[in-house]
Amino acid sequence: LIRIAVDMMGGDHGLKTTIPACLNLLDKRADVFIEMVGLPDAILSKLPADWESKYKNRLNIRAATQIVEMDDAPSIAMRAKKDSSMRVMLNCLKQEAVDVCVSAGNTGALMAMSRFVLKSLPGIDRPAFLSPLPVVTDDVTYMLDLGANVDSSANHLLQFALMGSVWAKGVGQIANPKVCLLNIGAEEIKGNQQVKEAAARLQESSCINYDGYIEGDELYSGKANVIVCDGFVGNVALKTSEGVGRLIRQIMREEFTRNTWGKVSSLISYPVLKQLRHRLDPRGYNGASLVGLRRIVVKSHGGADAHSFGFALNEAILCCELNMIEKLSLGINQLMEEQQQLDVSE
Repeated sequence: LIRIAVDMMGGDHGLKTTIPACLNLLDKRADVFIEMVGLPDAILSKLPADWESKYKNRLNIRAATQIVEMDDAPSIAMRAKKDSSMRVMLNCLKQEAVDVCVSAGNTGALMAMSRFVLKSLPGIDRPAFLSPLPVVTDDVTYMLDLGANVDSSANHLLQFALMGSVWAKGVGQIANPKVCLLNIGAEEIKGNQQVKEAAARLQESSCINYDGYIEGDELYSGKANVIVCDGFVGNVALKTSEGVGRLIRQIMREEFTRNTWGKVSSLISYPVLKQLRHRLDPRGYNGASLVGLRRIVVKSHGGADAHSFGFALNEAILCCELNMIEKLSLGINQLMEEQQQLDVSE
């Protein structure tokens, strides 16, 4: 049985998103238990009358008295909201009452609380948000950090590369994933000092298949299996991509409805447009894993609908099934041993 704690109150839509997504998962998977964390009366008002008998021993409501709002400062959420649905959810995970947790709530608060409650794995200074990207090839590409850290050192980038590589092997089933550093050019002379230093250290590592720099216009090319960057850069790149995606959809909608010929063309090309929308639908990529912690935390997009939140829940299940915490620990230990050997040799 896979046990999931869910911050039911988090995100832009709260229970309108989390309740249907959780119930849909329970209907599909008999091997899942969900701990719904939040305001009990609010949750009960949205559940079907027969929930106790229908989901016997697979659904529980755990009370919380506070909600972390999307505009709350992380420091305020940490100090003043110790009984929030987010904090209670993380406490459940720390106490091993569940195996994994999922929240669509305030990203900064989730990051701060997760680090405080769960702690990082030995050898990891800072956890990072990791998520898959859609690419033009059949390969899989993961990118990190997507916003957990806004000022990363070369050592942090090295750790991100290691965690991304382990993740690509475990979740992506890639034997020897290619790791690239996101940079402003492919030439060795380009980039800031952190990126250049990280590149030098990655070239020395035998447990990471480093393949050089990658530029922003190659993010979706499939050139790399793992793309490593600072959280500030990664978050800007991700949000920019989402904005471009919305722009393309809006332009296509306007052009296909501009006149009669456009409307006729849209009907003829409907099957292709439907498949295109499916491939580029950002909801299918929802669920960024906060890697580097002692437990598994999955962050859903704050604006996720029930369908999108379901992907975040599935990501959490997959991480548990593949025992990713153990795989990360082994990979980190290997990197630490390698670094010690390099330090001795120097």
